[in-house]
Amino acid sequence: MIRRSRKGRGGHTVTLVELPGLSRSARADLAKKMARALGCGSRLEEDRVVLQGDQMERAEAWLSSLGVVRVVRGN
Repeated sequence: MIRRSRKGRGGHTVTLVELPGLSRSARADLAKKMARALGCGSRLEEDRVVLQGDQMERAEAWLSSLGVVRVVRGN
């Protein structure tokens, strides 16, 4: 699931990517690859990848190109 959030971030928009079933090391690797591919900052926050800025469309396209079958967009 991909969604946008501003809550608790000083008004800055971030994109949250939640992929259940991945280990922490796999999520860390994914965050690094997404940051490099999308040209933005990323970090891990609990069980999700946090991308700096509004990256919903780009993240969805990138995940689809990797073969993720179902990408759900939130707010």
